[in-house]
Amino acid sequence: MIRSFILGALAFVCLSASASALQLEPYKDDLFAYPGVLKTGDGGDFVVVDYNEMRDINGRDQVPERRVKQNYISLQPKRSQKDLVVTTNNGPVKVMAVGKLAGASIITIYLHGQGGNRQQGMNDFTFGGNFNRLKNLMDRNGGLYITPEFSDFGDKGESEVAGVVDYFKAQSPQAKLFVACGSMGGALCWRLARDAQTSRNISGLVILGSLWDEHFIGSAPFKRRVPVFFGHGSRDSVFAVDKQEAFFQKIRVSAPGYPVRFHRFESGNHGTPIRMTDWRSVLNWMLSVSP
Repeated sequence: MIRSFILGALAFVCLSASASALQLEPYKDDLFAYPGVLKTGDGGDFVVVDYNEMRDINGRDQVPERRVKQNYISLQPKRSQKDLVVTTNNGPVKVMAVGKLAGASIITIYLHGQGGNRQQGMNDFTFGGNFNRLKNLMDRNGGLYITPEFSDFGDKGESEVAGVVDYFKAQSPQAKLFVACGSMGGALCWRLARDAQTSRNISGLVILGSLWDEHFIGSAPFKRRVPVFFGHGSRDSVFAVDKQEAFFQKIRVSAPGYPVRFHRFESGNHGTPIRMTDWRSVLNWMLSVSP
């Protein structure tokens, strides 16, 4: 009896260790690696990335800002891509999904900004193929990628996205779930972090060219030390980079050693982080430090 108990305990420990050790396998890393790093600080958590429009847009796209060159993409995820209506506790929500709808190893949800829709984060050809890379990373690693439709960036939108988070987490309870928000979508990221129930299902936040929220400090996910990644262009005319950097530093000061990173794309604009962020690097870091 004791021997069986020990063997069972060891099996559980091994299973838990295996689950926590998940790392995404390489996929076109050479093409999506940062073209250069100008500066690092804060123990490597703050990085200034070299960005040049002629190289990183014109040199990468077949049609600038409309269609990336073919070698940057693979349409393999199309095999599992679906356009669905999910019935959540907060009502029906339209979503697009790639990968395993249940039993996923990892879940990533992307929330668009003002004027966007659920198709933005599923577009294989825009933003230098970076969404296509994210789709491939999820699909090839047994994960799930979701882009939901939502009504607004206020109470109703929060309710809809919270329903999506809770629904898909219930289908893959062992998966770590990361929410990435572009531009005004960040308002929903921060709202979800303040939601007592839904925030328990979130293992990390990816904030791309977006805003900040002082209320995050001291919140439940903050106390759990949920990792946060900021990507921001130095010439962002919508959300000032200096204010976002100041918020990054405030998190660090409020909780020394907190898992937070900031990648500043030098000379980049509002949409640059969506194009340039190295998804595999960011998600693997979050997988390694998330609670």
